[in-house]
Amino acid sequence: MNMSKRDLKKYLAELPKEELELQLMALYEKFSEVKTYYNFIFNPKEDKLQQEAKVKIGAEYFPPKGKRQKLSRGVAQKFIKHFLQLGVDPFVVADVMLYNIEIAQTYSASRYIKHETFYKSMFNSYKQVVDYIILNGMMGNYKTRLQNVYEQTMSQKWPNRKEFERVYDNFD
Repeated sequence: MNMSKRDLKKYLAELPKEELELQLMALYEKFSEVKTYYNFIFNPKEDKLQQEAKVKIGAEYFPPKGKRQKLSRGVAQKFIKHFLQLGVDPFVVADVMLYNIEIAQTYSASRYIKHETFYKSMFNSYKQVVDYIILNGMMGNYKTRLQNVYEQTMSQKWPNRKEFERVYDNFD
């Protein structure tokens, strides 16, 4: 049987402060997610997280010499999910979301990509970032970048550019 949030609140309220501290320390030591959360809360360094994410996402398309590009959306999605869990500033999250599409378009501008899954995943990313930006009331800050992504799908003649156009027309 799962403990309800109300039951947990009641249990925690009845614990002596020292016992509560011991339990929090045990959670911190046992679960890496708890440790990551508290490290972020006390020392956010969002700009460092943002740069690290961009470097790793960029390496999916433009890897160091000798490595093959993977063109994987998964790396970006892991960062985005992690940022959302931590409560990273929405402007940082939106920037990384857009960067993921922009770097993919930089790559596809010089190389033809025949995999339909690439275009489908980039569309999913575009829809996700548009929804996120609208939800957080940040359209004024990102409209130009969203428009540039849409225009690149047109100029590069992406097979699903009409889907991008439908999303773009809904926020323009």
